[in-house]
Amino acid sequence: MTMKLFYSPGACSLSPHIVLRETGSAFELIKTDLRAKTAEGGQDFRAINPSGMVPALALDDGTVLTEGPVIVQYIADQAGATKLAPANGTLARYKVQSWLNYISTELHKTFSPLFAANSNDGAKAFAHTRLADRLAVVDKHLASQPYLMGNDVTLPDIYLFVVLTWAPMVKVDMTPYANLAAFNARMAARPAVQAAMKAEGLTS
Repeated sequence: MTMKLFYSPGACSLSPHIVLRETGSAFELIKTDLRAKTAEGGQDFRAINPSGMVPALALDDGTVLTEGPVIVQYIADQAGATKLAPANGTLARYKVQSWLNYISTELHKTFSPLFAANSNDGAKAFAHTRLADRLAVVDKHLASQPYLMGNDVTLPDIYLFVVLTWAPMVKVDMTPYANLAAFNARMAARPAVQAAMKAEGLTS
């Protein structure tokens, strides 16, 4: 099975892209223009994902999965990558899902107003304040362990890394978070992360 990942460079679709590489899965990358809502080759991206957002993962049978936290679990499960995604039904899996939800709702979506051209100064100030609180929670959690779930990288670590790459773009001050900085460096050194970022043109 060769999955097709519709992505936009540096967007949250980088998370499933990294997971595909971490698991050694067979996949094809399809670059997507989020402004024009077109995929590489001129496809109407809204015909693939009506929301017009990445990531979208197309399977051989025509099924299209959307929403990053769901997609990464599917990829890991198909590959039998139980370190990245502990077995379904276990407490460890629920903890992974808890972290995926936290990153999605409390971090990822809080970055959104900082990227939006129509956000006013008040909305951006609120987002910065909220992010500071949420990032502090994660930074404290990482004070006693290298990754969110302990000593091994799991799916939410990859998602967290991707979200943190956005901080310099929107002037989120990361200097108070030494543990997150160390975490980021560990993640950036992973071969799958480096390969995905290079493939998306984010590094040379």
